[in-house]
Amino acid sequence: MPKYPKGKIKWAIGLIAIAIAVFIGFKYWKGKKSALPEGIVSGNGRIEAKLADVAAKEPLRVKQILVNEGDLVRPGQVLVRLDTTTLESSLAEANANLAATEEKLAVAQAGIVKQKSEIQLATIEAERARRLVAQGAGSQRDLDVRTSQVETTRAALAEAEATLKTSREEIEVARANAATVQTRIADATLKSPVTGRVLYRLAEPGEVLAPGGPALTLVNLEDVYMEIFLPASEAARVKLGSEARLTADFEPDRSIPGYVSFVSPEAQFTPKQVETKSEREKLVFRLKLQVPRELASRYVERIKTGIRGVGYVKVDPSATWPTKLQNVITAESESH
Repeated sequence: MPKYPKGKIKWAIGLIAIAIAVFIGFKYWKGKKSALPEGIVSGNGRIEAKLADVAAKEPLRVKQILVNEGDLVRPGQVLVRLDTTTLESSLAEANANLAATEEKLAVAQAGIVKQKSEIQLATIEAERARRLVAQGAGSQRDLDVRTSQVETTRAALAEAEATLKTSREEIEVARANAATVQTRIADATLKSPVTGRVLYRLAEPGEVLAPGGPALTLVNLEDVYMEIFLPASEAARVKLGSEARLTADFEPDRSIPGYVSFVSPEAQFTPKQVETKSEREKLVFRLKLQVPRELASRYVERIKTGIRGVGYVKVDPSATWPTKLQNVITAESESH
């Protein structure tokens, strides 16, 4: 076995010691650089958004689906048309019934005008007969007939007024029925309730949707957030509305501003995909870090959900964000 001079051995040991010292120093420097200032806590999470179903209110056959998975949609945009053939028949029937009740109302109104004229005439004739009887030039029997005619025409007027009231009520019912059918037809045109992307296309033309059955599932790209999990010692210091920052793993040098919109009142076991600073605390609290709506709207075409990242929260309002979190994306930033 070859022997090495003691001087070379000492020199090699010295180099190894220097390398170890440099490595340890580098790790220490890197750890200090990545460490968060006092008053700021963090947790792993994913960029997420709320989901919205585009669903039928009643069982109807799908006529057209105007979008595909991945398409960007805007509020009020027509996405699905359902077959309304049977509803249109019901609407025609309801409109015909409305027309018939309106005609009945017109007849009742004409009858009232007629009855009022007859009452006026009968009253005049009764008064004339009364004067003739008083002068001895008329018979009591004629006066009685005229008086009876006044009462009869008044009774007929009351009946006509009751018919008019009934006709008006029937018209209101007929109008309501027609409006209901018209609303059902309008509801058969399914529109987007949000700005988002089509996540799932759950039906195809020709299929019959059940009441409440979804035809599409949308990702609401204006309601974007990240959920993180913090141990009790950190979560207890977080307040609703606290300032937050979100970063994505693919672009850690830029951060998204946000705020704490939810702190769970109950602890839960750490999800498998989450790691905390205390090496997977058994019990953690869920926090929701919300992206401002105006910012999400500005970058709606670039937002991708499911991306992993890190969420940061100020538990001390006076704390200063570290340099790595000061490159903030704003609604005025260039979207490129």
